[in-house]
Amino acid sequence: MPVTAAATLLFLAAVISAANSCPPSDREALLAFKAALREPYNGGIFNSWTGTNCCRNWLGVACDQNSGRVAEINLRATTLYTTFEKPHRQGYMAGHISPEICKLTSLSSIVITDWQGISGDVPPCITSLSFLRIIDLTGNRITGTLPSNIGNLRQLTHLSAADNSITGVIPASISSLTGLTYLDLRNNRISGPIPNSLGQLKFLSRAFLSGNQITGPIPASISRMYRLVDLDLSRNRLSGPIPESLGRMPVLATLNLNTNNLSGKIPSGLLGSGISDLDLSHNMLEGYIPDSFGPKSYFTCLELGYNNFRGSIPKSIAKAAFIGFLDLSYNHLCGPIPKGGVFDTLDESSFAHNDCLCGKPLLKAC
Repeated sequence: MPVTAAATLLFLAAVISAANSCPPSDREALLAFKAALREPYNGGIFNSWTGTNCCRNWLGVACDQNSGRVAEINLRATTLYTTFEKPHRQGYMAGHISPEICKLTSLSSIVITDWQGISGDVPPCITSLSFLRIIDLTGNRITGTLPSNIGNLRQLTHLSAADNSITGVIPASISSLTGLTYLDLRNNRISGPIPNSLGQLKFLSRAFLSGNQITGPIPASISRMYRLVDLDLSRNRLSGPIPESLGRMPVLATLNLNTNNLSGKIPSGLLGSGISDLDLSHNMLEGYIPDSFGPKSYFTCLELGYNNFRGSIPKSIAKAAFIGFLDLSYNHLCGPIPKGGVFDTLDESSFAHNDCLCGKPLLKAC
């Protein structure tokens, strides 16, 4: 091979190698990020973070093939750490998420989940990472508040910070995340109301806000999220009526509102909608259960227990296409329990602690 051709090949190889190497600034930022965290014992993930090329063989790090910049940090305890666990020795990572992570300006994904011991705040500077599509910090001990200007992350599609100790309110700017499809903030200490503007998230398909201290009414604007499939607002301090418009949502399949302070009547549209998993238990709902069931009613689970419903059990429930589980306990219902359909498969617990129900499966005859 001629000398010039060999030199050209060596030059091209060097260019390709450089293109696939992370810049020193990204490597330094990753090492600073690492320094703020502690693994439970030696021989873990960070032992692979050696050498000058953080794009190669650094566990949990991925780079953009074109720019060579760090694009993803993916540290899931359940998938990465099991490789290093010793028999009968459970460990977890501790420390905090360093603001140095914000120097990785090409990041599109930050996944740091299920480490149990990572604490501290969500670095506010994270909202400057304009390419972020995924933030998942589930299963840690993160405190503080969500950044108030989180709406700056216009590319974000997935936001999860469940199972932490986050306080404060849901930032109003969250409504600017118009491409968001998944929102999970359950099991924190978030307070205040649900922003009225939440309905602007037209692409949201799943919203989980349960297990917080959220107050105020359920915004009717939620019904404008026409792609919403799952909505869980359970175990909060919500009050006021259930918006009737929730029963007109085209693809809503799961609605969980249990353990709140909701009052008023059940919107009849909820029982004739496409919702198949409906939990309204442990509230202060009252009035009659709407007699609006029919052949299109299909419930894998229908829970109405621990409320103040009165009157009789609607006979139309027996006409439902399917009800896998029904709970009407701890209300003020009276009269005979209908026969046929779902009522032939239920046990006494579904009707316990009402004022004057009678008939099978209860021991009290009518």
